[in-house]
Amino acid sequence: MKGFGWIRENLTLKGKIIIALLLLVIIIGGGIVAFKFYDFTQNNPKFCVSCHLMKPAYEAWQKSEHTGINCHECHHLSIPEQNRLLINFVLHRPKTVPPRHGKIIVPWKYCIKCHWEKNEKYPNAKKINYSPMHAKHYFMEKIECSKCHGYIVHRFIPEARFCVNCHKGKEVHGAGMEGLACLNCHTDRTVDLRPGRKKCLFCHGDESVRMELLADKTLDVTHYQPSEKIIKKAIKINVPKDAPMQFYCYKCHKPHEKIRPDYGTCLSCHQQIVNVGRHKLHVQNMGLECTTCHKPHAWRVTKKQAKQVCTQCHEYREPMTFIGA
Repeated sequence: MKGFGWIRENLTLKGKIIIALLLLVIIIGGGIVAFKFYDFTQNNPKFCVSCHLMKPAYEAWQKSEHTGINCHECHHLSIPEQNRLLINFVLHRPKTVPPRHGKIIVPWKYCIKCHWEKNEKYPNAKKINYSPMHAKHYFMEKIECSKCHGYIVHRFIPEARFCVNCHKGKEVHGAGMEGLACLNCHTDRTVDLRPGRKKCLFCHGDESVRMELLADKTLDVTHYQPSEKIIKKAIKINVPKDAPMQFYCYKCHKPHEKIRPDYGTCLSCHQQIVNVGRHKLHVQNMGLECTTCHKPHAWRVTKKQAKQVCTQCHEYREPMTFIGA
């Protein structure tokens, strides 16, 4: 201590000023370096990719809709959690990111800050406020956002068949629909998310229906559209405005079971039809399908149709005579 006292006593004023300035430079410089390091680790995504394990996630993030968003705006780790990761990396040198095992990496409360509330920093973030799809799964079922939007790292638009991860046994059967995305049929336009008639007509109708649905900009059409090849291949139908059946297509067509309706499907509504006219003779005794006489989607048997169908087996009869017989 005597030595230090001697130095203080023998330093000139100029020397003291120089030492004070040096200390000040060291403190300010150290503070700037510390701030730059903290800013780099907390606000620069390139820090994350400095760990080789993060390279696939970083590359996926660069191609995603969130490419302009800082990692730590979604990923929030406490200081102890960050230190545990660092220690684990140094001691164990892992070669791959460990499985999540269902762990929620980004809780819903961070997603909702942009996709429900208005965020001035990201004003163009898609809002889910008026989406029945999100009302059902997020608000009513309490399903975390990342269960659908994050099970593939940084791929925020769910994969085409992601619904079957939870909706077991809901694969589509037959008629070339097996590869369709779930949201090619299920829609944000109906409260129960089932396809409305126009949704089916996106493939099975004309161009005017497609233009009408595309103009509406709902989530299902914005992100999931059948390919031109599928649309071209789909059988085109025309439901007359005066057709007696004006309900949803899924009342008869069951894509998750048997897509083409049969005799049993018709009888689920027309239980007494076998007691009307000659239906029992033709359907139960002769084994004819309903569609042998009834043209699908119109159903009324016209005189022209009756002449084509009835005369294959017997002489022509007026349709009303058949019903009243």
